[in-house]
Amino acid sequence: MAHIGTLTESSLHAALKRGLAQPGDRLEHEVDGYVIDIVRDDRLLEIQTGNFSGFRRKLAALLPSHPIHVYLPLALDKWIVRVSAENQPISRRKSPKHSRPVDAFSELVYIGHLLPHPNLTVSLVLTQEEELWRDDGKGSWRRKRWSIADRVLLNVIGEITLHDSADYLALLPDQLSQPFTNRDLATALACHTRLAQKITYTLQRAGLLVIVGKQGNAHQFGFESAEW
Repeated sequence: MAHIGTLTESSLHAALKRGLAQPGDRLEHEVDGYVIDIVRDDRLLEIQTGNFSGFRRKLAALLPSHPIHVYLPLALDKWIVRVSAENQPISRRKSPKHSRPVDAFSELVYIGHLLPHPNLTVSLVLTQEEELWRDDGKGSWRRKRWSIADRVLLNVIGEITLHDSADYLALLPDQLSQPFTNRDLATALACHTRLAQKITYTLQRAGLLVIVGKQGNAHQFGFESAEW
């Protein structure tokens, strides 16, 4: 049986689950061999604070027979809290990084082929969080071996629900004209080209973008007119 271990559940995941749960819900309940965060009547609610690459198999297996609502938290504001290896506080500072709704494509890229499914709804939960860094020598070299020990929910600012094609396309900038390249998209969003590439790849797999030509070596994209 596939399941998540509650012993390794992040504080963020646990807090969102408590906030979403209603009387009568079944928590950590098995459905078709998978443990689901919240089962509400025939609807499955999943809180996804980790990478979607490991989640897509579970999602693909359950979508044909169950309505699924996936909640993806995005930190609009984040504070970095450093603690010692013994969990003693060292410092706290506000991170200069601020997530935007369009950053969801960094995870949605793994499930682009599933986005058109009528049983799937995705909610972007806009949060304020603390990220706990532990000085244990086991983390990424980018963090100088500090490990991310936990994510803590401070506040929920809002929620953006994505269900049909218009919802996903609404994440793109209004001033984007057709046709456009990944570089055009990156410029309009003031983001790295790598994120723009993930966006166009995801929307292509979802059937919302098509390649309509080339500008030099760069593909040009246009919106697919068909509705889900």
